[in-house]
Amino acid sequence: MVSTNPDDVRPGSVVGVLALAGIVAAIMQTLVVPLIGDLPSILDTTPSNASWVITATLLSAAVATPVAGRLGDMYGKRRILLVSVVPLVAGSVVCALSSSLVPMIVGRGMQGLGMGVVPLGISLLRDVLPPEKLGSSIALMSASMGVGGALGLPFAAAVAENASWRVLFWVAGALSLLVGFLAWRFVPAGRAGTGSARFDALGAVGLGIGLISLLLAVSKGSDWGWTSGTTLGLFIVAVVVLLAWGRWELRSTEPLVDLRVTARPQVLMTNAASVLVGFAMYAQSLVVPQLLQLPEATGYGLGQSMIAMGLWMAPAGLMMMALSPLGAKLSAARGPKVTLAVGSLVISAGYASSLLLLGSTWGLLVVTIICSGGVGLAYGAMPALIMGAVPQEETASANSFNTLMRSIGSSGAAAVIGVVLAQLTTDFGGHFLPSEDGFRTAMLIGCGVGLAAAAVASLIPVRPMESGAEAPGKNTEPHPASEAAA
Repeated sequence: MVSTNPDDVRPGSVVGVLALAGIVAAIMQTLVVPLIGDLPSILDTTPSNASWVITATLLSAAVATPVAGRLGDMYGKRRILLVSVVPLVAGSVVCALSSSLVPMIVGRGMQGLGMGVVPLGISLLRDVLPPEKLGSSIALMSASMGVGGALGLPFAAAVAENASWRVLFWVAGALSLLVGFLAWRFVPAGRAGTGSARFDALGAVGLGIGLISLLLAVSKGSDWGWTSGTTLGLFIVAVVVLLAWGRWELRSTEPLVDLRVTARPQVLMTNAASVLVGFAMYAQSLVVPQLLQLPEATGYGLGQSMIAMGLWMAPAGLMMMALSPLGAKLSAARGPKVTLAVGSLVISAGYASSLLLLGSTWGLLVVTIICSGGVGLAYGAMPALIMGAVPQEETASANSFNTLMRSIGSSGAAAVIGVVLAQLTTDFGGHFLPSEDGFRTAMLIGCGVGLAAAAVASLIPVRPMESGAEAPGKNTEPHPASEAAA
């Protein structure tokens, strides 16, 4: 067990381990992308059924993230982070041994249960790092998600083309196990949990039913039909259940999510901006890979292989990491609200540049670098705004809810961009493909959403913190690691 003595805390080791956890979590999300076309034959199923391999991770992560945050506040963030590593390892093993659809879906669902490691890690930073290192560390860990996506896609593509697909999951399991060991060895326990003896199980079930209904309708609506009985029924269930869940949470003495805290203007507006940034972040990742891989004969496709596509997109993720120190400095000088607004404007500028740069691989590289640079600035600012407005004992829960808002934005992007590309098509040798106008329309939507995120960010009413809700880097209470050396 690692020592909890403040003098023994090594900020560099703590941040490095937690950043690695973020990278591994991001790799889990991109792991099956190179396998999408082969999954039906691998699992002896239809393409529609195979899509559940991706959907299962999305759904389980959406439910598990706020639950992990609440448990982290109750029983200790490091403890729940270590617990969250278990389904990452187990799910990877189940997937590696699978030969049919159901076990693969179960394994991918288990991997989604471990996605709470990211908000838990960000929240843990507030507990164990000295204030002067907190802002840059939050930005670095937030950027680690982009690095994981950048490295994971070409790696997964290379393995899928040159080795057994099972190797992907064995490597994922080994990396998850490594994260668990390093967290146990180098990450201190941080602030003790609240010791609350009551977990809001009914609230967790209600939130799970509501979120699953909503995300199923959004992610599968294009396949089932947006006006089909199944899709409309799921939307109705989501609205009814989430409204009932909200009423229950407001009346509960120990809620899963403290809606009174999330209703604070600073938290509410930050979460609203997070939905928009999540949308803007994901939209270009749906457009650019298709443009890179479509045949050159279309007149706008660039004919790249899966591996080449991953390599062309990799620098964008690395840009998120490179800009994290700049974002931390901007937040320290002007406040994270300004950083979030600037990041959103940079995202919008990246989309706007695509109107001139869609015709070449180098042009798309520039577009993705600009967009990802803006995402890096924005993602580093959002946790700082959240933690600056909530009591320390609710840090993990509030950060997890913010992560959920980003995920909902990403799911919304998948639905909206999917509809746009499905409606604006061209006939290519008897096959209907998204047209150039469809791709340009999608990028214009991303540009507009980026501008909307900047507008919302500019309206965030940052105010002096109440006691127990100190802003990162500005707390005046004794800190458990204030004497630690870098």
